[in-house]
Amino acid sequence: MLLALAMSGAGAQQVLTVAAFPAVDEIVRSAIPAWKVRHPNVEIKIVSRQFADHHTAMTTALSTSSRLPDVMALEVGYVGRFAQGGGLELLSQPPYDIQNLRGRYVPYAYAQGADRSGAVKAAPTDIGPGTLLYRADILDKAGLAEADLTTSWDSYVAAGVRIKAATGAYLMAHARDMKDIAIRSGLKPGEGLYFDADSRVLVETPRFVRAFELARQVRQQKLDARVSAWTNEWSEGFRRGTLATQMTGAWLAGHLNTWLAPSTRGLWRAAQLPEGAWAAYGGTFFAIPRGAPAAQKLLAWDFIQLMTLEREVQIGAFKAQDAFPALLAAHDDPFFEQPIAFLGGQKARLIWREASQHISAVAVHKQDAFADEVINTELDKVLDQGKDIRVALADARSLLERRARR
Repeated sequence: MLLALAMSGAGAQQVLTVAAFPAVDEIVRSAIPAWKVRHPNVEIKIVSRQFADHHTAMTTALSTSSRLPDVMALEVGYVGRFAQGGGLELLSQPPYDIQNLRGRYVPYAYAQGADRSGAVKAAPTDIGPGTLLYRADILDKAGLAEADLTTSWDSYVAAGVRIKAATGAYLMAHARDMKDIAIRSGLKPGEGLYFDADSRVLVETPRFVRAFELARQVRQQKLDARVSAWTNEWSEGFRRGTLATQMTGAWLAGHLNTWLAPSTRGLWRAAQLPEGAWAAYGGTFFAIPRGAPAAQKLLAWDFIQLMTLEREVQIGAFKAQDAFPALLAAHDDPFFEQPIAFLGGQKARLIWREASQHISAVAVHKQDAFADEVINTELDKVLDQGKDIRVALADARSLLERRARR
């Protein structure tokens, strides 16, 4: 029925505008031939901007209801902010009824597209299972094995001490990386990262205290290079072998291979996160702006279904752009068992698939992005100025409570 409605007036040329960022724009472009089979008279117009510019433009478009695309791609960090507002279509209501398709998506990813009431406003297309990437050659020089990194957070830090002494390499790029993963570890299904279901602030809970303590240990023992992700210094650290590990999403292995540090091919390996932690790191969603032309919305929904529910499209994106599929039906593809040359022939996709099965959904909150900034600021005060951890977290709680009351 939806397809029939969307195809009405098919004799006239139509245009469906999709706003995206790299490399989602390339994935959309690659899917155009499949789209043309469905809708030969509907052109796909891709509006591509750099990551930050894209999300700024989408924020402006939703707030002003102007220059809206028919479909927008959103990184998971922005889904919560947008889902809590009224600017996106409710995909869990007719005519979309995405809840009938829930069993086809990776469970935690589906839940990430919902607001706190359970209303789904974005459909997942790729996910970022958390992983520990490490330099096997550096571990060998330090006389260490993978288990020394992964048994516990304490053993991970202890391994960093030995790595620094034996090779001079840093354990990680920035102590903040430790905090980012640790605060996401041990979350219960549906539990928020910074806020609970009643908007109570969670930043003084034991997981935040321990995350700050671990980050402080890393800094005190001079195990981090003090460089931020996506800077020139960060990528140089990978190329020169001064960074021994990186906790991140599985997608980083592809970036290292293709442009960040291709000269290190064969030296890296992937493992699960330390201490049996399971955490998501990134992911992409598609959403329909509520203010987009009504006549386009069924086409937009059909496009989203093509991108998120068609196995060949999902696998094609995985092979070309390392976009780990959100579609469960794609997880039995033989591609998962292929060795990855960059990772020394390791079948790392099987590791990442296992991680995706254990990750719990984190409830989103409209203030999550602000909370992330506040926590990072307080962590910097702990690391650089020696501020007491409990005082720092109490100050963060106070600021977030004031913001949440607005």
